[in-house]
Amino acid sequence: MFDSGATVAAALEAGDADLDDAQRQPNGVDLTVGEIFEQTTPGRIGRDGKRVGEREAVPVEDGAYRLDPGTYVVRYGEPVRIPSERVGFVLPRSTLLRNSCTLDTAVWDAGYEGVGEGRLDVGHAIEIEPGARIAQLVLAEADHDGAYEGSYQGENL
Repeated sequence: MFDSGATVAAALEAGDADLDDAQRQPNGVDLTVGEIFEQTTPGRIGRDGKRVGEREAVPVEDGAYRLDPGTYVVRYGEPVRIPSERVGFVLPRSTLLRNSCTLDTAVWDAGYEGVGEGRLDVGHAIEIEPGARIAQLVLAEADHDGAYEGSYQGENL
């Protein structure tokens, strides 16, 4: 069962997110663009460790990120706290999809806290303003053992 948007908003606000009314949706909370990056060096995923490749921030030009087709990393603008007994999913807003773009984000486990990131795939050139709403976080009830204690705990806070 997915939580209501009011419940998701309360969970984010408990984690110091400053939401405006437009971000509150019936079934979740819209996440905004905090910053957009291009990866510049290879990363590595091994059996005994991982490394995220280096990145460069995409500059804002005339009030917007001007993105050509390609793959980017978006850092969301809000700190997130996933409550215990919940799991978080981030989905693209429909306007992003209608503009030939999409977002991918991994599952956000119970107990995760941080300012998360996702992969932004741009299929056709687009302009996106900093602070624009591009994703929706939804929370679902989850039966689980333990809480998130991984290396991304507290990221970008």
